[in-house]
Amino acid sequence: MDKLPIIGISQGDVNGIGLEMILKTLSDPMVLDICTPVIYGSPKAAAFYRKNLELQNLNLNQITDASDASAKKINIINTSDEDLKVDIARATPEAGKAALSALQAMVEDAKNNKIDAMVTAPINREAYAEGELPFKGHSQYLQESTGEEALPLLVNEIMKIATATGHIALSKVPGCLTQELIIKKVKQINEALRRDFTIAKPRIAVLALNPTMQDEEENIIRPAVKRLNDEGLLCFGPHIASLLFRSKEFTRYDAILAMYHDQGQIAFNAISMDAGVNYTSNLPIIRTAPIRGTEYEIAGKNEASEESFRNAIYLAVDIIKNRRNFDEANKRPLK
Repeated sequence: MDKLPIIGISQGDVNGIGLEMILKTLSDPMVLDICTPVIYGSPKAAAFYRKNLELQNLNLNQITDASDASAKKINIINTSDEDLKVDIARATPEAGKAALSALQAMVEDAKNNKIDAMVTAPINREAYAEGELPFKGHSQYLQESTGEEALPLLVNEIMKIATATGHIALSKVPGCLTQELIIKKVKQINEALRRDFTIAKPRIAVLALNPTMQDEEENIIRPAVKRLNDEGLLCFGPHIASLLFRSKEFTRYDAILAMYHDQGQIAFNAISMDAGVNYTSNLPIIRTAPIRGTEYEIAGKNEASEESFRNAIYLAVDIIKNRRNFDEANKRPLK
């Protein structure tokens, strides 16, 4: 029997819905059949939520090192101060520091191959700011930790979406778009689909920036798509976003490149609801996350769905297997 992959799980903001989603997910015995979970965070906070959720039969196996993780158990490594206080639905500097400590410890273990993948619970950037912590998000932290450029990819059963530009003002998007940027992003998507999703010849749609064909489409996006086609990639576009999603034609493609954050995010969330996963591709470390925020408005009320978090674990396990198989296959001599 193959050894189960070890999945690191960061607690996120202890005042949000993160630990609720984590414990609800891990209370399902089927999850322990596919992986060995290791929570990085506060055993005290986890015990608080276990009681609040009436999961008294959920046992937490406290360990000091990921190499000591036991299969069929919910392992937890203490990365927080003993006096960490759960203050439900509030952004506090203590919660921000605890979230960052958990993430730092988990990333170090991933870099040292003590865990096979990471799943991160939601954080609150205001909590980091209150604690005067220089932290702008999981993706940036992982980029700086690995020296590689990450490509966030939103994933559900019927759609995968990445964006050409990040969290910037909409007015700045046109000035950031270049043929080179689009080509780079499509190639990153193509490689992620081949290596992590076992799609041999991915079909990738590229969205238009505007609701009708304008200068950006004719002078930037269309020539970039042609250059990609000339290199042998199956790339299509520019597609008017509203027409592509309305007609369900998007299901013909393995992934979509949107031009800006909300163009991709809104369509994805409308289709995924609570089921989607955020995958940080193009990194040596495998990291997935639920498509959820800290959601203070429902924190501590036992109302948070764990579906997205559970799917994040399932996706991490699948990518571990797919990536290993791909890497092994590509080391073999051609016959």
